[in-house]
Amino acid sequence: MERQQRGFTLIELMIVVAIIGILAAIAIPQYQDYVARSKVTSAFATLKSLQTPAEMAVLEGREADIDKVELGMSDDNVSNGTVSLGLDEDPSTITFNFDGGGSIASDDTLTLTRDDDGVWSCTSSIAADEDILPDSCEGSDTE
Repeated sequence: MERQQRGFTLIELMIVVAIIGILAAIAIPQYQDYVARSKVTSAFATLKSLQTPAEMAVLEGREADIDKVELGMSDDNVSNGTVSLGLDEDPSTITFNFDGGGSIASDDTLTLTRDDDGVWSCTSSIAADEDILPDSCEGSDTE
């Protein structure tokens, strides 16, 4: 009489578990980078949407009494952090303060700064060597 095989052997199950573990070890860090990159991109898009109305407010001399609602944004529309305006400061700024989570710390910021010539530049407190910042944004040096 021949023996019929019923199910998997222990070694076959151990091999499958090992393969799943290796795939998870590769996939989880990649997913976390993806989530961090999407949070930064969302914050950058939020700041860029405020840039034109903020520029108009500065050019019209209304920077001292302007708020986010007048620029077309409310706090309910912002996810993953808060936006603060410093249009009456020198230089004028619009800052996104992250609320943390993943590889982004709760004290990390993304800032649009307007110089005296009306040129806006982006800086961040996120390390420059991380690959989650937009190309047009300068990160902080960690050296």
